[in-house]
Amino acid sequence: MKKITKVATVLAGIAATTALAGTAQAAEGKADGKFQFKVLATAVLPDGAVKSVKVDPLGLTNAAITNTSANDNVTPTVSIEYFVTPKISVETIAGITAHHVNVSSGALKGVEAVSDVKIIPATLTAKYHLQLPYGIKPYVGAGPALYLVISDEPSAAVKGLGLGVTRTKLTSELGVAAQAGVDVALGHGFGLALDAKKYWVGTNATFYAGNTVALVTRHKLDPWVLSAGVSYRF
Repeated sequence: MKKITKVATVLAGIAATTALAGTAQAAEGKADGKFQFKVLATAVLPDGAVKSVKVDPLGLTNAAITNTSANDNVTPTVSIEYFVTPKISVETIAGITAHHVNVSSGALKGVEAVSDVKIIPATLTAKYHLQLPYGIKPYVGAGPALYLVISDEPSAAVKGLGLGVTRTKLTSELGVAAQAGVDVALGHGFGLALDAKKYWVGTNATFYAGNTVALVTRHKLDPWVLSAGVSYRF
């Protein structure tokens, strides 16, 4: 009888421990939540180099404009993330980044070629998260990116060169992005976020003189996008 009582006591203890563990896991899952929202300061570091020349009737790229570069920019961004499982999520970001394109080599080196370039880097990535102690959760991810160019115009310098340039057009294009980062839980759903993305995406830059195409060049944007900020998971 004593042996049966001892076994029953042990089994009851195991059952109680299991129940407590299950409750703790459930509470942790509820605290983590399915959604995560982030507010970030983001540095966008594009390339902007000329990859090829498609149309150049005046021979501008032979000596005057042999290469170009795009300036860096820091902009606010937000992201929303949905956790399919505790380790797998999908994330999209929203923001607008502004740049200008300068001639980086050739006779016109230093001259601004395109100004007021505004881009929405619409990005959707699938991410895999690791669960480390102390609320540290590194991750990697990848997915498609659509770079939407919503404005651009020829610079005052280009308009004043006597080439008759009246407008520019940078194409919106689809590319891919890879990312890595870490989320650090601070408690009550709040956390810190660090993220790095590398994009592979290009654009065609067309310069018009009235309705006539004066120059078409292919550029690689291929930016690094580095972000830091705060998160809230619910």
